[in-house]
Amino acid sequence: MNTENEVEASEQTRQYLPNTNASPPETLFRLEDLTKVYRSDNVETTALNNINIDIKRGEFVAVMGPSGCGKSTLLNIVGMLDNPSSGSLWFLDEDVAGYSESKLSQIRKQNIGFIFQSFNLIDELTVRENIELALLYHNVSSADRKNRADQAMERMEIAHRANHMPAQLSGGQQQRVAVARAVIAEPHLILADEPTGNLDSHNGEEVMELLTQLNKQGTTIMMVTHSPAHAEYARRDISLFDGEVITENLRKI
Repeated sequence: MNTENEVEASEQTRQYLPNTNASPPETLFRLEDLTKVYRSDNVETTALNNINIDIKRGEFVAVMGPSGCGKSTLLNIVGMLDNPSSGSLWFLDEDVAGYSESKLSQIRKQNIGFIFQSFNLIDELTVRENIELALLYHNVSSADRKNRADQAMERMEIAHRANHMPAQLSGGQQQRVAVARAVIAEPHLILADEPTGNLDSHNGEEVMELLTQLNKQGTTIMMVTHSPAHAEYARRDISLFDGEVITENLRKI
């Protein structure tokens, strides 16, 4: 059951949901002294240690570092798929660290789009159905879902594949479907986890161009990548090592 404070916080969050008239804060989210520790039996593993990051609206941020440095853990916490062990996660001026899973799920569905390395499309659904799926939690009518899916497919240049199944698409086309699904609900934030990791160089560059265009249109993007070349598309990169931020670089675009 939600506490009284959570109910009040829920009302504060709603005023910042897309398509409202509220004036949103400049900072989209920030992490303050955030730590994540995993425990199993007698072993403790610190995945993130005292992280302080501030992401403003409209930024394109790349998170880099070797395997096991905490990149995916960071993305999962920002995406509210995992909770920190300590510290604060502020999202739209609201500290969501410690919220219940149901409350985090509500905020996540209304505000965040995800793009994964493995595409995560449903094999039994068509391209259109996979894209429309992202709107099922938004009380959108069937006709409106269809119209918005059409617009998203046109935007990603995959309208001619609307009735195809994922298995009938190339890797690049599947990732375009995943991007369309991520943006159809007009989220405040897109989290991309190695979005080019399963693509050849040509398709990888196409996906990066798509993300760049989305960012130019105002979407905030946080991307985890191993590729220095793809990190160059971002306006800022953050390097992690052993769960700590070791460098931040603001790039002139």
